[in-house]
Amino acid sequence: MATVAQRVESLALSGISSIPKEYVRPKEELTNIGNIFDEEKKQGPQVPTIDIKEINSSDEFVRRNCREKLKKAAEEWGVMNLVNHGISEELLNRLKKAGETFFKLPIEEKEKYANDQSDGKIQGYGSKLANNASGQLEWEDYFFHCIFPKDKRDLSIWPKTPADYTEVTTEYAKELRGLASKIMEVLSLELGLEGGRLEKEVGGMEELLLQMKINYYPICPQPELALGVEAHTDVSSLTFLLHNMVPGLQLFYEGKWVTAKCVPGSILMHIGDTIEILSNGKYKSILHRGLVNKEKVRISWAVFCEPPKEKIILKPLPELVTEIEPARFPPRTFAQHIHHKLFRKSEEEKKDDPKI
Repeated sequence: MATVAQRVESLALSGISSIPKEYVRPKEELTNIGNIFDEEKKQGPQVPTIDIKEINSSDEFVRRNCREKLKKAAEEWGVMNLVNHGISEELLNRLKKAGETFFKLPIEEKEKYANDQSDGKIQGYGSKLANNASGQLEWEDYFFHCIFPKDKRDLSIWPKTPADYTEVTTEYAKELRGLASKIMEVLSLELGLEGGRLEKEVGGMEELLLQMKINYYPICPQPELALGVEAHTDVSSLTFLLHNMVPGLQLFYEGKWVTAKCVPGSILMHIGDTIEILSNGKYKSILHRGLVNKEKVRISWAVFCEPPKEKIILKPLPELVTEIEPARFPPRTFAQHIHHKLFRKSEEEKKDDPKI
């Protein structure tokens, strides 16, 4: 195994009053990193909240209204809070408790599950390694693993503590996969396509992977200088996010950073690059980032619904390409899309040309 990287949690627990320079963001970013608790209280644009229970209502007007709201949120924001989503509060609480219990283990215990990115082993416990030209790091540790379909999982690297981790995560994955189907059906229909079209285009029940990343953001002594996650768009088709009700997520909406307010009982959902490409840009994959704070640990559970890396060519669906609206994205496999984003990003950084 490669030499273990210093965990952000160990830095946070060491009693430092200033963060190492590798975690300090470039000066052009620092002007818009504020106190997240103050940011959450600000008035202004709000991430849309969609009541999903109405999505299949027997009342056509109610059903139509719900689907139009979902479409509008996907087109204008690319992110939304889903409430009454059909996944029980009891299951969500069990999932959160399992993740919190794992991260409360001593660091040396968590190291038994450490990944080794230098060897291509990305599943497991880790910290962000610098993959940018500036060598910057993010203020987070994480646990990353594939949770669906069952035959694609590697249970040998799943936490043994708590004892119900595998059971509760398996149950959540199954429920979330059903929710993803329901959302993709509506997104398809609202593009004038058959209900199952988008799901088929991202791999269907057999090939679409659900990858869970539990993000652990320790208390940071200088949160005004750091980011938990730097600005990015998700490469996934859809991303579903739970959190421990500590704010941190910001969206770049209409030229400004907007803080997502914590909505009890909700699952926050992002449209990812994959759906943006297939929809020829009609649905948005929004730029977002994560802030940290000096008062509370933040934990989030992100599940990325990803198409197979090589089997499918991602490109705008032919029905959505016209002379007036030509294809906005070139054909690429999912692996090529990821490589393109990483390569382009590192090239921009080498030229000292920040994205924002």
